[in-house]
Amino acid sequence: MVSTSSLFGPELRRLRQEAGLSLTEFSVALNYDKGHLSKVERGERAASSELARRCDAFLGADGDLQRLIVRPGADAGSNDNPSLWHIGRRAVLAAGTGALIDVSLTLGGQTSSAAGALLPSFLAQFDQLRKLGQSTAPRALLPLLETQTRMVAGLAADAPPATRAPALLLASRFAEFTGWMAQGAGDSRAALAWTGEATELARAGGDAHLGSYALVRRALVTLYDGDAAGTVALARRAQSDELPPRIRGLAAQREAQGHALVGDERDCLRSLDRARDLLAADDARSGAGPVIGTTHVSDPAAMTTGWCLHDLGRPKAAAEVLDRECRRLPSHALRTRARYGFRRSLAHAASGEIEHACTIAGELLGMMPAVPSATVNSDVRRLARELSRFRSSRAVRDLQPALARVLAPAQD
Repeated sequence: MVSTSSLFGPELRRLRQEAGLSLTEFSVALNYDKGHLSKVERGERAASSELARRCDAFLGADGDLQRLIVRPGADAGSNDNPSLWHIGRRAVLAAGTGALIDVSLTLGGQTSSAAGALLPSFLAQFDQLRKLGQSTAPRALLPLLETQTRMVAGLAADAPPATRAPALLLASRFAEFTGWMAQGAGDSRAALAWTGEATELARAGGDAHLGSYALVRRALVTLYDGDAAGTVALARRAQSDELPPRIRGLAAQREAQGHALVGDERDCLRSLDRARDLLAADDARSGAGPVIGTTHVSDPAAMTTGWCLHDLGRPKAAAEVLDRECRRLPSHALRTRARYGFRRSLAHAASGEIEHACTIAGELLGMMPAVPSATVNSDVRRLARELSRFRSSRAVRDLQPALARVLAPAQD
């Protein structure tokens, strides 16, 4: 049986010739070495997913080339993985139960009155911790977040219904944010477990919607794992009409990113349009509770559009969008600036603007020791691979030591 990867080279040559392009013209258009492309077409070198994306976009292949090299992901949209979800979540719940007992004993039966008095303080702490998360290493925040989650849940244990519900809902937001930090620390298992804890706490507090947002969070894990099918399946499950516009809009964005991974431009742009409409109708920012999702990106749909355009093999268009949106990020949001800034640098590098890409990356690499992130490092690695094709560039050579320092821990 012939593998799909062995068909990539001949199919690429066929599409290039049908487009009336010489190998030289094609290499200039893609900003790739002619000799490298020749070897790929002859089957002597494997094509990277980055190259496949650009070939798909330039030749209008609608993702056909990328599908020849991408292994289809498992169907993550059906059943939970017991080893990943239930075992990790059981450990979190067991620890949380012990904390509830400890808090109840510490308060000496005064939980009912304490809950109402302390909740505003915990809400203020949550807002501060989210801000701190923009400039602090995830591992440094995790112990505090875990403690705070259990403390707030403990306050709700013996509180009257009027106070118990808001306490449980706030505890669910602490748990959700803990999941974000766990993912930033590179622990996907803990991220999913804390997301499950957040769902249970929200349901106990009367909010059935956060469980659907948990699907969006899980889809981010599959996205970074390169599982496009799983990402799309999970995101679609969080877009039913009865859900709040914000959750549906964030889910539509995630679906778009999944489609972009396999070069499905039509469905990607359709999902982005849906996300834009839903988020524009969102009134979550006017509510009393913490906003679900990012609070630092002024136009999430636009930023995600730039992200997707790069994965669709359209780096110049991606760079234009990301340039505009990254300029709108607040200066204190270091983690968010790094997350989208490296994608911006990657888009410029893929467009052949090597010196500009290095300038952007150089500024971001300097802040990475303060906000290390396993998810951001995935784009740093992609940038390093992209720049490795331009070793003769002085800007690339000057950037290499800083790149190596950031990536060294991830390669241990």
